[in-house]
Amino acid sequence: MFKDGLIAAPFTAMDSNHHVQLGRIAQQAQSLVDAGVRGAFICGTTGEGSSLSCDERMAIAKCWCQCKPAGLSVIVHVGHTSLREAQTLAEHAQQIGADAIAGIAPYFFKPATVTSLGNWCRELASAAPLLPFYYYHMPAMTGVKLCMEQFIVEQANRIPTFAGIKFTHEDLYDFGRCVDAAEGRYKMLFGRDEILLSALPLQPSGAVGSTYNFAAPLYLNMIHAYEQGDIQHAQKLQRKVREMIKLLHRYDGLVGGKAIMKIMGMDCGPVRLPLEPLSDERFKALEADVHAIGLAESIKQLEKR
Repeated sequence: MFKDGLIAAPFTAMDSNHHVQLGRIAQQAQSLVDAGVRGAFICGTTGEGSSLSCDERMAIAKCWCQCKPAGLSVIVHVGHTSLREAQTLAEHAQQIGADAIAGIAPYFFKPATVTSLGNWCRELASAAPLLPFYYYHMPAMTGVKLCMEQFIVEQANRIPTFAGIKFTHEDLYDFGRCVDAAEGRYKMLFGRDEILLSALPLQPSGAVGSTYNFAAPLYLNMIHAYEQGDIQHAQKLQRKVREMIKLLHRYDGLVGGKAIMKIMGMDCGPVRLPLEPLSDERFKALEADVHAIGLAESIKQLEKR
């Protein structure tokens, strides 16, 4: 159970002019390993991948593959609204030694059926025939609300390199059915940090999330408590997670998450348009709220266990 552990979705570091800062990646990668994180899912939602040029995404991917410490795998998100661009990103990921690729559904002209989604995934995965391919399921952002159990049953064996699904959705019934349908052949990576404890009985292979960048010890201790049968302690830690994520919602989600990285000592700079950074006033308010819930203190205590 949970053999793939936590996989962080790193923020893309930028300077004050919104230029990508590749020089921050080595520090980010080492901090993940130090915190017990096993993988990095780069250039996805948290990494503002849809706001980056293909050249920027390839430069970021290359740097992550060059900088990754031992014990950290790199999954490169190559999804794009253009299949040709996505294939270029996939081919590049294979050339630079990535461990796997992932692709979100195109979200302007959307696949209307499981079959059309499977056709798109097969064409994308074919550009990197030596790498495992994960489908990135996030209907809240893409609007593609297809049944993933049906996708596994009908389409998985049509994609030779299909490795599993990054399941960023609240539908635990569909997630559980996917685990059943996968029968251990494919990995199901859970993608909702705020309800990870609810997913653990369904036996995910691992979890991908943005808050694992700065709060991995909370989750690792929660998972350990659950596996040891200490449900009460696991629930206590999940409540702390919900408290933390409530702050993120209050401070514009990804924007607030990037600001918390700065508060926690890993400044990744501002977000890129169309997202707007927090004003100085709101940043100070977030900083006060982070201290009020004792987030840094809780993480430090758990790191010692």
